[in-house]
This record gives sequence, C-alpha cells and structure tokens, in this order.
Amino acid sequence: MLLPEWTVLPGLAPYDETLAAMEARVAAISAGEAPEAIWLLEHPPLYTAGTSARAEDLVAPGRFPVHVAGRGGQYTYHGPGQRVAYVMLDLNRRGRDVRRFVCALEDWVIATLAEFGVTGERRQGRVGVWVARPDRAPNPDGSPREDKIAAIGVKLRRWVSFHGISINAEPDLGHFDGIVPCGIREHGVTSLVDLGLPVTMTDLDIALQRCFPRSFPG
Repeated sequence: MLLPEWTVLPGLAPYDETLAAMEARVAAISAGEAPEAIWLLEHPPLYTAGTSARAEDLVAPGRFPVHVAGRGGQYTYHGPGQRVAYVMLDLNRRGRDVRRFVCALEDWVIATLAEFGVTGERRQGRVGVWVARPDRAPNPDGSPREDKIAAIGVKLRRWVSFHGISINAEPDLGHFDGIVPCGIREHGVTSLVDLGLPVTMTDLDIALQRCFPRSFPG
C-alpha cells in the first residue's frame, strides 16, 4: 500500500510561503526525490481565487487578502478553525484519472464526517460536500436548506496533485460573507460546531488519517 507522509503544520501557515513549499514538494515527488505527502494546517483569514473565479463573486474587496491559487474552482475562504489538507499524491502510480481522484477526495471527506455522525453528500453540478439542514427554514423557492461543509480544489502537474480539501470544524462562518463561496449563491455554509458537534482539530485529524486508506487504497 502507498502511504503518504503526514505532517501537521503548527500555528497559522502563511499562504504564499506554504504554496511555494507545496510546489517544491510536488516537484520533488515528480522527480522521485520525495514521498507523497499530506499536510494538515490552518491559514490566517484569507480568500483564494481559483481558475474559474469571477470578479463579481468577491463581495467585500479589501476585507481579507486575496490570493490567486492556481487550483480549479472559484473563490473560497480559509481561516482559523478550518482544517486544510494539502494532498500531494502521485497519480502516475495511483491511476491517471482526474474524475476518479476528485471522487476519492469526496469519499474521504464523507467517510471522515461519518466518524462524527454527520451525513455528508455530493450534489450534481456542485463540487464539495454538503449537509441537509432540516432544522433550518427552507429556501425562498421552497427547496430544502442545505449547507456546504467542505470544499475541494485541486491542480495536477505531471500527474502529481496539489491543493486538496478544506473542512469547516469551527471557523467564523461570517467570514464567508465576503465572497460567493464557489460561485453558489443559493446555499450557505456550515461547520461541525455549527451542527452542534464540539469536534477538535485533533479529533478531525485522527479521523482524516484513519479514513484515508479506504478512499486511497493505493
């Protein structure tokens, strides 16, 4: 079985420096000079713009720094209380299938959430993981309320992945108001604590590592 090297970065990882370090690690993996890696971290409050980001979806320019991420997707938020997992895997060895890789990331998040009794779900046409909110009033059109709890955005270089996933443990959900998260206006965001689950970052890290082999058997 292919097992990546796991690292928990302390404190709040500065975005540009972390991105540069991730790119260097991806190059080393591609060259056969380093093992695959997963970095677990938190960033200071910031917005990132993916390759499909639209200017009108940045609702509050100047509220937090905006970084051009180079990953797929639109605008997203990172900040304290959100677990970011940067996933650097060699798809040359795991199968050169982008759709299957994204599906495996979603499976990993869904399995991790299930460890805490949360039912995470996919939605057609929307990337990420969602939870139904029967405890909330329905949307204006009468459709059931559902909130996003995890985002996914990846990039491949020579079939080695970087960027990855983010799961909301206990971020300030008001910080998402400065953007239209992932370009989706009709749904909100939530977190494990918002769902009434006092999950610590350590709890979440343990669950992520335990569930990883089920989605990425190697």
